[in-house]
Amino acid sequence: MKINIDKNRLSLKLWEYFMVFALSIVGLLWLLQIVFMNSFYETMKIREITKIGNNLVEMYKTEDFQEELISLSFKQGIVINILDEYGNLIYPLDIFDIIKQPRLNEKLFNDFLSRLYLSNNNYVAYVVEDERLDESTIIYGAILENDDGSNYFLYINSMLQPVDSTTNILKNQLIMVTFIALILSLGLSLVISKKLSKPIEKITDLSKELALGNYDIEFDKGEYTEISNLANTLNIATKELSKSEELRRDFLANVTHDLKTPLTVIKSYGELIRDISGKDDVKREKNINIIIEETDKLSKLVDDLLELTKLQAGLSKLDLEVFDLSDLAENVADRFKYFVEEQGYRISIEKSGDTKVYADKMKIQQVIYNLINNAINYTLEDKLITIKIEEKNENVVLSVIDRGQGIDKDEINYIWERYYRSGKSHIREKSGSGIGLSMVKSIILAHNGEYGVESEIGKGSRFYFKLKRYANVKD
Repeated sequence: MKINIDKNRLSLKLWEYFMVFALSIVGLLWLLQIVFMNSFYETMKIREITKIGNNLVEMYKTEDFQEELISLSFKQGIVINILDEYGNLIYPLDIFDIIKQPRLNEKLFNDFLSRLYLSNNNYVAYVVEDERLDESTIIYGAILENDDGSNYFLYINSMLQPVDSTTNILKNQLIMVTFIALILSLGLSLVISKKLSKPIEKITDLSKELALGNYDIEFDKGEYTEISNLANTLNIATKELSKSEELRRDFLANVTHDLKTPLTVIKSYGELIRDISGKDDVKREKNINIIIEETDKLSKLVDDLLELTKLQAGLSKLDLEVFDLSDLAENVADRFKYFVEEQGYRISIEKSGDTKVYADKMKIQQVIYNLINNAINYTLEDKLITIKIEEKNENVVLSVIDRGQGIDKDEINYIWERYYRSGKSHIREKSGSGIGLSMVKSIILAHNGEYGVESEIGKGSRFYFKLKRYANVKD
């Protein structure tokens, strides 16, 4: 049976990265301790001999020079000599050296002088093969300047001890360390990868439930900040989706009601015309007018839905012109004469300052109409609605104020959303699908204006919008 393994799983990727890291560390240890051991040891030994030689050069001609030379030679196990310009040993000398007058091998001494004089420094350090001992030797040389006569040379010779035996020991140890490290890394990487991936897998499973429409789920916070932030974000998104779904259901219920009512009226009066009106022209005309009015309501509802869709999609173009917002507000208020004359509503208009704006007159007219209609729906018994148009700094502000019950704080953030309709009681039976304020929001945003609401329970609400005053509009 073939097992399908998802190579892109987070747990597998974390395990791979951890193993690569562990192998890299072990590989680095092998390189430093085994492969580069000899070169590393040689470099460190040359530095050590060079430091000793440079210190002796600085101490030359001091009282402690000879004592320090002998001391270092014994402590470090190295040969330290002072030679003249012919390679003869000057110091240290014992009684036998005085008789024998030892001299450095001519070939070695000539190579030594050649390297020293070609050096950019006053000293030289290098490695040569000692043919007698068949071992590598470190040679250090420096010029010891004398005030009178020829100069002397500091010559240091140190055997470069082989580290093969040490390398073999380290190699055996590293084999054990590598085996143990890989086992531990394998186990630790599996634990860590599972611990890190588990909360993400849990969030993924819950997200699938969310995609199926279950909005009652809650994403748990993890031990890590990033997981907690992700869970918080998804919880907020879940709440918003839940509210959106609720608004959608309300919208469908509202639209169904608003479509069904005119259709029922149209059908009823159509039947009256067919069955009762007969040749009575007055009744027939009255019934036909009612049918036309209800048809107009349906047409306006559809037009509003289409216009809102265009506005929110950015497809509705603005036909900009200069006009007085106060005059437009008065014209729109006149369309509500029926409520003033027949139902006792009072609409007061207050204006001050320069209220000319540069905007789409038809769309701003729709904004004002929706705000006044909203106020009529929710005002209380005094039926007073105040419309204020005033100049404020560089803006013109239009406010529609009612003395209704006000809006609850829990609802005030959602009244501008599409499909939303407040559940508060009202005086006049409200109709509409809950898109009036959403249209206000979309139209004002399309004009780069500002909108808002101030409300207090039991005292009423003030809906307003701001547009740039025409004098301050830049081309």
